[in-house]
Amino acid sequence: MIFRSKVDSFFVKFILIMILIIGLVTLLPLFAVGGGQLLVVLISALTFLVSTGIILWCSFSIKYVFHEEHLFVKGGPFRSRIPYESITKVSPTSAIFTGYRILSSRDSIEIFNRTTVLGSVKISPNDQKGFVAELKKRCPNLRIQE
Repeated sequence: MIFRSKVDSFFVKFILIMILIIGLVTLLPLFAVGGGQLLVVLISALTFLVSTGIILWCSFSIKYVFHEEHLFVKGGPFRSRIPYESITKVSPTSAIFTGYRILSSRDSIEIFNRTTVLGSVKISPNDQKGFVAELKKRCPNLRIQE
């Protein structure tokens, strides 16, 4: 079963501001100096395109997949396989700027487990109730904090 990540307007605005800042840092100096050499222009444009592409890929390709033995959390190049037996607790969270997170919304949940580096992963499934219900089926000892 596959759940997609919820995307809220705050997150979209945040990403757009980040892309604007990257554009200013990489492309504005070209206009300030008058363009310069073709190689400098190409490097700056390529830096902007690659940076923007990676940010968009990480932000909008997020999905959470229930497999037979584990939960697969994927966002761009970042992936985690969380075995169901290692999951201990699920709780709602709004702290989206700290910790290990693969999400695109402030309305998110934190999955505590024994396998990820920081002990938890923050995610934002589009259907939170359905996601938690499916997780509860696969993890009978799961504690759910409201």
